[in-house]
Amino acid sequence: MTSVENLWVYLHETPLLWLTITLAAYTIADSVSVLARRHPISNPIIIATALIIAALVITGTDYKTYFGGAQFVHFILGPATVALAIPLVDNFKQIRRAAIPITLALVAGSATAIITAVGTAWLLGAPHELLMSLAPKSVTTPIAMGLSETLGGLPSLTAVLVVTTGIFGAIAVAPLMNVLKITDPAARGFAVGLASHGMGTARAFQANVLAGSFAGLAMGLNGLMTALLVPLLTLLF
Repeated sequence: MTSVENLWVYLHETPLLWLTITLAAYTIADSVSVLARRHPISNPIIIATALIIAALVITGTDYKTYFGGAQFVHFILGPATVALAIPLVDNFKQIRRAAIPITLALVAGSATAIITAVGTAWLLGAPHELLMSLAPKSVTTPIAMGLSETLGGLPSLTAVLVVTTGIFGAIAVAPLMNVLKITDPAARGFAVGLASHGMGTARAFQANVLAGSFAGLAMGLNGLMTALLVPLLTLLF
């Protein structure tokens, strides 16, 4: 074998290879996003995901092998989520003043996310299993998959729907809010965090710290609200 092939064989057996590739892919993706002036379509998550998929296909690497090397990224999702409490504390006074609007928006937004998705699929004749997979699509993946399994849905399908929802929300939030002439960063952040969980929250932090704080709050509260509402609302279908 050539020296390049020998190097690849060595690296392929090293657990840190795919972690390094993941970090490199995101670094490239974020640089592209900066060059594009953070245009909604230049979402770093989308670009990084495409780069990693391309690398897996080109090298013939299966997902199990990839995850075995890059699972540290999965591990730090927990601490990263907990760290969202820091900007919440910094903006607690504004959050407390908006307690009533937050509560009303939470209930309305969570119910709307469930009813529109499940209701549309029901009208189109989708089977029960698909309806239950759709119901928790707007909450973060661990909660969504747990709810889906409990309701009789397909957790793996729910995971795909959650990611798709997050990507779409992160891309559409800024143009949509501009069209609706909603300029308040707290309102913009809460809306995208509620509808698009972690990906929407990341997008909100890129725009404004206050927006990111409200997005993180919405993401957490919507997980709880959806867990309460989904079993009730899905009885309608």
